[in-house]
Amino acid sequence: MNSATYLANRLREVLTEGKWVTGTNVKAQLIDLNWKDAIESVNGLNSIALLTFHLHYYIEGVTKVFEGGPLEIRDALSFDAPPIQLEEDWNALTQRFCTDAERLIQLVAEMPEERLMENFAGETYGSIQRNIDAMIEHCYYHLGQMLMIKKLLV
Repeated sequence: MNSATYLANRLREVLTEGKWVTGTNVKAQLIDLNWKDAIESVNGLNSIALLTFHLHYYIEGVTKVFEGGPLEIRDALSFDAPPIQLEEDWNALTQRFCTDAERLIQLVAEMPEERLMENFAGETYGSIQRNIDAMIEHCYYHLGQMLMIKKLLV
């Protein structure tokens, strides 16, 4: 298995289909969650909706770079989510999350092996492979938060 396939499988595991490491994935935690629970902030923690926006923000931004666009995302803006006021707002966010996660996974799976060692949007950010690894770690971190918040919601 080449590195791109390995990384795509790891992204798929945490984002959409996996059950091996945590017994779940982000998509599984979102699809059965009603919008009122999704926007609930427990004990001052971020809501699951806000964490979903945050993860999607990076998925969308990194996907654009992989498709040849500029790096436009900024850490300072990654929690600037529009309010979710209706079930339709939550459904739209989860749908975009799932669709864009699948697109990112596809791009990584199809990435030529030699491209993984190229710089990600310039030298400042290191290699593409390192950025994919960091995204996987970032997603697992927030998946853990989502699981804890769901337990606190019950």
